Amino acid sequence: MGKLIYMMNVSLDGFVETPDHSVDWGIVDEELHTWFTDHMRTIDASLYGRRLYEIMTAYWPTGETNPASTAAMVEFARLWNATPRIVFSKSLESVDFNSRLATGDVGDELAAIKAEFDGDLEVGGPTLAAQFIERGLVDEYHLVIHPVVLGEGTPFFPRLDHRIGLKLIDTRVFGSGVVYQGYAATHE
Repeated sequence: MGKLIYMMNVSLDGFVETPDHSVDWGIVDEELHTWFTDHMRTIDASLYGRRLYEIMTAYWPTGETNPASTAAMVEFARLWNATPRIVFSKSLESVDFNSRLATGDVGDELAAIKAEFDGDLEVGGPTLAAQFIERGLVDEYHLVIHPVVLGEGTPFFPRLDHRIGLKLIDTRVFGSGVVYQGYAATHE
């Protein structure tokens, strides 16, 4: 059975977006896009919260044909469009672009998704991820840390009443100063 991986861009002080939900502070160059593309090849399906779904669908469905897209962006768009997405939302009535809605309990929905897909799943969106984190369902945490301090915003991790043990499994430093750190939950 595959792992549930929570991966997002994050500021050095631990925020995934500004208070007004902006994500324009990240440094996503060709090297990082290529790395994201390589990661996308390992994912069977993506689990998104509503806001992340809306951010991603604003660009990637047409990313392959957008003249502003670099080679790495075109390849990412191809993979993104081919990867099934399950969007957890109580407010959306429908979704497009190889996506479907999930409106039930996150634990029940995850069990059904894991029965459908054998490989790794990624969860994106801090509000959705928090629900999986609080239940101890996240197997790996992949932080793509950008060299910026936002001061406030939406945190990568939710407030918890318990500790999560982690083991470092991978790191990478990019030319832009972005640092990737991957951790496996030890489920202690």
